[in-house]
Order: sequence, then structure tokens, then C-alpha cells
Amino acid sequence: MEYISTRGGTRAVDFEGALFSGYAPDGGLFMPQNIPSLDRDTLWRWSSLCYRGLVKELCSLFIPADLVPRNTLSDLIDRAFSRFRHKDVVHLSRLKDGLNVLELWHGVTFAFKDLSLSCTGQFLQYFLEKKQKHVTILVGTSGDTGSSAIESVRGQKNMDIFVLLPKGLCTQIQELQMTTVIEDNVHVFAAHGNSDEIDEPIKELFADDDFARKYNLMSLNSVNWSRIMVQIAHFFYAYFQCAPSLDTTPLPVVEIVVPTGGGGNITAGCIAQKMGLPIRVVAVVNSNDIIHRTVQHGDFSVAESMKATLASAMDIQEPYNVERILWLLSGSDSSLIKTLMARFSASKRLKLPEDLHRKLSETLRSCSASDEDIVGAMRRCWEENQYLLCPHSAVAAHYHYSQPDSIPRCCLAPASAAKFQDAVLQAGLVPQIPPEITALTTMETRSTPLERGQDWAQVLRGRIGAVAQRWEAEGGSQFAPLGQWRIRGQVVTQT
Repeated sequence: MEYISTRGGTRAVDFEGALFSGYAPDGGLFMPQNIPSLDRDTLWRWSSLCYRGLVKELCSLFIPADLVPRNTLSDLIDRAFSRFRHKDVVHLSRLKDGLNVLELWHGVTFAFKDLSLSCTGQFLQYFLEKKQKHVTILVGTSGDTGSSAIESVRGQKNMDIFVLLPKGLCTQIQELQMTTVIEDNVHVFAAHGNSDEIDEPIKELFADDDFARKYNLMSLNSVNWSRIMVQIAHFFYAYFQCAPSLDTTPLPVVEIVVPTGGGGNITAGCIAQKMGLPIRVVAVVNSNDIIHRTVQHGDFSVAESMKATLASAMDIQEPYNVERILWLLSGSDSSLIKTLMARFSASKRLKLPEDLHRKLSETLRSCSASDEDIVGAMRRCWEENQYLLCPHSAVAAHYHYSQPDSIPRCCLAPASAAKFQDAVLQAGLVPQIPPEITALTTMETRSTPLERGQDWAQVLRGRIGAVAQRWEAEGGSQFAPLGQWRIRGQVVTQT
């Protein structure tokens, strides 16, 4: 299995290369050169697997055994999920009115990103230990990515993670989940600025080619193929849990509703479809509706301003994973994708070619939910089930409640309502706070302030250099570049 850029301007790499690269050198995103196709017998055999087993089977299709032996891969995935609170890792709640909610948030930080990032952290450490190398992970966050990324690599000797958060603009819980991690390889910076402002020093460091190479800079947002790969399992598990029977011909279709921000999960869903899973994928967004407009009208254009919504992790204007979906639907036409993305980059506006838009609208359904819709879905779910939805999960529930058909359907729930107490209160409901969240308020915190007027990039350079010197002094090998797999010049911050 080799991986190629959606823009066709770089040679193929193996899984290890895609893992350490993030963006491809030509600015594109890595995708498998060939998507495996599964027959009915394989689907039948997989239907009895637990979530953990599905992740192992799927990863084994995309990671050759000569790169990571099968027993080792299994152990890495077991280790990744060892800290999850639910014995099944994920859990399906079957509620009234046919509402099926797949809870993806039983990891340490109560967010779905724990699933893919915990595996990605294990994959990174496996290769780094083999080569005795070190990477510097640089992450900007306004929400869940920072805490999930920290938890995935905390205490790992071959990785140091530097996280910038906008002071006061995350929820208190999200901020505490980052600042209460007291590990030598975790470095949190609380910047007195907004998300756009914390992007600037990160972009500056990645754009400094010599610095990025010297310290092996990389990021852990969903440009990384590893995260998409693990998320494919959500769709297989949801299908097998919600399909009425696998004894019919053709196999029944299950609709899977995906709260959508950067587009990583719907990309995984489109790949699952391509592999032969009979699902219908619905991308549901909030008032920041670029993906909805793209599906409905072929209008992939940034709005004049971003709207702050209750589903804050989906307040995204440029969902970069759409590039992967367009590449899939274009028949892997890298030349076309390169042209389209160049046009979008220049003007932030793009009208999809008619044929490509038709394929997109046939592949995805879409819906947009307002804050009023979100609150309404949260209230209805509680009144009917005494079940609290987070505002992002409520976006999916809103779509379900608005549909008259009775097709089997599963709504993905990306976060626990416990992380969004203000939204729960706004819906007139009472938050339910687990002890792990309550305990955060009494724990020691550690972070470095970044004040206005400081050169934030220079502060980061100094700290990264100091950490490198310490690591080498403690017996680590030199920060020799990992080679072609270094992330290149561009970084995108997602919540």
C-alpha cells in the first residue's frame, strides 16, 4: 500500500511516510493509491467484530505487515484504547423515535478525537523508537484537538508537544484538560489572542524550512492520514450495529449522520462507501455552512465572516478534507484537483465543475442546523429519553428529527455534553458532570503565557531549542531529519 498526493506533485510514500508528513510536499493531502474493495463474505465476517477488532482489520489493510507486523499492530491498538472508560471503546445508545447515537467520546478527554489520536500516537512512537529519533509536535487549538493530542503523546520519550491555546476562548474544561497535564514532554502556551492570531507563529515556524527540518516539526490535525484511517471504523461499526439484517440481497442501506467541521469524518465515510459498505453519508453542519453549500450548489466558497455557534468545534470556514473527497470522486484526477485547489487558494471561492458536483451530491446528503435547531434537538432528546446531547451531537439529532422516512439511521456523537455546560444550560437543561471533569478544577496547572507585544514565534523557537538540547543531553540521538517525511510549510488549526 502506497500513498500519493491529491495534487500529484510528489512521489508515492509508504504508511510511515504519510504518517510523518501531514501535508504532502506539493501542498496536497496523502491518500491511498488504491482503496481496498471488500466482498460480502468479508462484511459478514466483520459484522461480529467489536469496535477494537474493526480498527485492527481496517488498519491492517492500509499498513503492510512488513512495515508493522500484525501482532505488533494489534498490541499498539490495544495500548491506544487501554485508557478508554467504556469496555467497548465506543457505545451505541438506542433511543426513542429510532434515534441511534454512537458515542465516540469515551476517551480521556471526552471527545471523538481521542479515538484516532490515541492510535496515531502509538504509531508515531513505534517508528520513532525503531529509529531512535525525536519529533516536535506543534499544535494550535481552540478546543478539543489540543487536549486529545496531548493525551495521545504524554510521557512519550521520543515526542515533545507544544500546544498554543487562546486564553479565555476555550471552555474552562477544555483549557484545564490541557493545562493540568504535568509531563516533561508537554508544553502548553496560553496566548492572549484569538485562534487566527495563534496560527501566525505556528505558520511562521513551519514555513522556516531549516528550522522545521532541524527539529522535525509535525502537526496532528486531520490532514494526517492516520486519523482518517482510524475513523473509517466508525462507519463499519455503526453499520453493523444498525443494519436490520445482512441476509438480504442487496444488503440494506444505513444512513450515517455526521456532525461536520473540517470534514475528516465524512472523508472516512466516503472511503468506507468506496470500500463497499452500503451506507448513505449525511454531512450536517451549523450556520458555518460551506460544506452544505458545496453539496447542494457546488459552491465551495468561504463566507464573509465566521459565525460563533453553540457547536463551536464546527465553526470552520475552510474544511480542507473536502480536497480528499473531491479527489476520490474525480477518479483520482490529481491534475484537476491541483487546478481547483489553486483557484480556491487564490480567491477563497470555487464553483465545482458540473460533473464533479453531481457526483458529490450523489455521494453525500447535507443539512445545516441553526443554534435554535441545536437547542430544540437537545431539549427534545432530553424530554423523550432523559439523555443529554452535546451541541455537536444535537446537530445530527436535528437532522434525524426532521426526516419523515424510516431508513435505519445512526447519528455520530463526537463529544460528551459534559464538555459543553453552557450550551446545556442554554437549552434549559441541567449539566451532568462526571468526576473526572470535576477533578480538573482542583489539579495543579502549568502553562506559559504569551502576552501581546511579545514575539510569539521567537518564544517558541527558544523553548523548542532548549528542549532539543535537554533531550540530546539525556542520551537521545541527534535531531537528525526524518527525511522526506517532514511536514511541509503549511499548517491548519482545527478545534
